[in-house]
Amino acid sequence: MKPGPASRAVIAAMVFLIAAPATHAQSTSKPVLHGKHWMAVTGKPLGATAGAMTFTRGGNAVDAACAMLAATATMWDVLSWGGETQALIYNPNTGKVIGVNALGVAPSGATPEYFTDQGMVYPPEYGPLAAVTPGTPGGLMTMLAEYGTLSLAEVLQPAMELAAGYPIETSNADNIERRREILERWPSSTELFLPHRDPDNPDQRAAPAGGEIFRQQDLLATLQKLVDTEAEALAEGRDRKAAIYAAYDRFYRGDIAQAIVTASREHGGLMTMEDLDQWQVYLEEPVTTNYKGIDVYKLTTWVQGPVMLQALNLLEPLDLKGMGYNSARYIHTLYQAMNLSFADRDFYYGDPYVPPEEPIAGLLSKDYAAERRKLMPADHNLTDLTPGDPYPYQGGKNPFEDLRQAWNPIPPRAEAEGTDGFQQAMQMSHDEGFYAGTTSIQAADAEGWVVSITPSGGWIPAFVAGNTGIGLSQRMQSFVLDKRLNPFNVVQPGQRPRATLTPSLALKDGKPLMAFSVQGGDSQDQNLLQFFLNMVEFDMNVQQAAEAPNITSYQMQSSFGAHDAQPGRIEVMPVVPPYTREALGKMGYDVEVVERTYSPITAIWFDADHGTMWGGAGNTGEDYGIGW
Repeated sequence: MKPGPASRAVIAAMVFLIAAPATHAQSTSKPVLHGKHWMAVTGKPLGATAGAMTFTRGGNAVDAACAMLAATATMWDVLSWGGETQALIYNPNTGKVIGVNALGVAPSGATPEYFTDQGMVYPPEYGPLAAVTPGTPGGLMTMLAEYGTLSLAEVLQPAMELAAGYPIETSNADNIERRREILERWPSSTELFLPHRDPDNPDQRAAPAGGEIFRQQDLLATLQKLVDTEAEALAEGRDRKAAIYAAYDRFYRGDIAQAIVTASREHGGLMTMEDLDQWQVYLEEPVTTNYKGIDVYKLTTWVQGPVMLQALNLLEPLDLKGMGYNSARYIHTLYQAMNLSFADRDFYYGDPYVPPEEPIAGLLSKDYAAERRKLMPADHNLTDLTPGDPYPYQGGKNPFEDLRQAWNPIPPRAEAEGTDGFQQAMQMSHDEGFYAGTTSIQAADAEGWVVSITPSGGWIPAFVAGNTGIGLSQRMQSFVLDKRLNPFNVVQPGQRPRATLTPSLALKDGKPLMAFSVQGGDSQDQNLLQFFLNMVEFDMNVQQAAEAPNITSYQMQSSFGAHDAQPGRIEVMPVVPPYTREALGKMGYDVEVVERTYSPITAIWFDADHGTMWGGAGNTGEDYGIGW
C-alpha cells in the first residue's frame, strides 16, 4: 500500500522543516528533531524518508528500521545487501533489550594456510575472497518477522522504488569513479557501476554523475523474488511470520543462493551452498554495564561494542566534568581509557559461538577496571601497554598468558610486502581503512519500541554477485591469520570476524534513555563514548552532543588493511586551543589539527518528563532524521 497524498504532504513538510537553515537562536548546525509519535534517523535523507513512509503506513519502529536498512543498502550507503547487520532492539512488552547478530561467517576453505600460501598477511580487502556470507537480508527478515507488524512487501517497497531508479548523490557517484580501476576487475560490477565506460576512451567518466538516475534492475528482480515468495506463502495460508521466513529460505537456500555461490566461485571465491544454508541469525543477550545509574547496552565480543563499556568502567569514578570539557587533562584521560580498552579488544575479542570462549565477564568486571585504572599515567601517553588479564576476575586462568606477555601493540609488517598477494590485500591507506564503510539507523515509536542498527559491508568497490545485484561483503579482512595477534579472531570456516560495528542503547530506571550509533570503522566507539559523556557529564542536548568536537586516537590496531597501529597519534579540531595542544604534545602525543573529526552520530534521546523524543544527526555528512 502506497502512502496517500496527505501522507506524502506530511513527509514533504517534515523534510522541509528539518532541512531548514540554522537560526541565531540555535547553537547547532542542524536543528534538534522533536517527535511525539515516532522518530527515524539514518545516514541518508532518502533513507530517513523510507522510515517515515513506513511509519505513516502504520508500521512500528522495527518496520521503519527495516525499511531504512533496505533503503540504505540499496543506495550503497556505505553498505549493500550482501553485507552484515548488527542491531539492538528494546521490546516494550518485555522491558528487555535483544541483540541481533546477522554477521556473516568465513566460507568453506577459508583457513590461515589458504591465505598465507598466497602471500597474504591478512585476507584481502576486496573481491570474492574478502566476502563472508551475506547477513543483511537474513537480519532484516528475522527482525521483521519476529518484532515487526508489516509485510515484507510493504517494508521493501521504498527500497524497490530506489532500485528501479533514483538520483544518485554526487559524493557516491564520485566515489564510484575513484574506485573504477577496482570495479573493472569484475564484469557484473562494471556493468552496474560504470554505465558510461568506454574502453576506447579511458579518460571519459565511467560512473554516473551526481543527480543522474541510477538503476539496479538485477537487484530489483532479486527483491521482487523475495516479495513474490512471501505472497505465494500467504496465498497458501501461511501466517505473516512464516511467509517472511519463506522468503528468507529462498535467499539462503534457493535460486538466489545458488546464483551468489556460482558467481563467487567463478571469480575465485570460496562460498558454498552449505555455507549459506548453515548460516543463521542469532537473537542474543547483549552485554551491559552501569555508568552512574545508566544501563548501557552493547552487542558482545563479535563486534567491538564492549570496548565502550570497558572505557566507561575505567572512567566512572573520575571527575570528568571537573577536568573541563576537552581540556588537556580530559583528553588525556579519555585517550588512556580508550587505549587500555582497545588493547583488550585487539587481543580478546572474537566470535563467541566458536571456541575459544572470550573472557567477557572478566573484561566487564568493575574490579578488573579498577586494577587497569592504576596503569593510567597522569602525565604521559602509555605506548607500550599490553592487554590485561581478565581471567582472575571471572575465576579462571588465562590459557593464552604466554601470547599476552609477548603481544606487540604494533603488528609487524609482513615479509610478503611487495608480492602480488600482499598488494591485492592492501589497497586502502591506513586512514581510509580506519573509517571504512557503514551507516547507522535509529528508530523509535510511541508504543516504546526502540531500534539501533549499525549495518555495513559490501561498500564500493564491491564485487557484485552475477545477476543478483547483490554486492558481497569485505569483512574477511578483519580476521587475523596469526594467533599471536589475537587467538580469538583467527580465520576458520564458519567463524565470524570481529567487526567494528556497534549499535548502542541506554536505559535509566528500566526505560529507554537514548539510542545511538555511528559509522566510521575503528573510530565508532571512540565517537560513541564521547557522545554519551557529552550528554551525561556535560549536559548537552542530543544535537549538540552529535556535533561536538571529538578527538580521534589511532593507537589501537586497525581492523582493516594492514592492521597498523599509530601510537600517540591524535586528531583534534581547531576549537581545541593552542595551549591545550601544546600540553598534549609535552605528554608525548603527535597532535594533528583537522577541520572536522569524523563523527557522524545518529541518535534519539527520550524525554521522560514530557513523553517526547529528541533526534540528532551529525553534521559531518548526509546523516538525516525525520520525526513526527
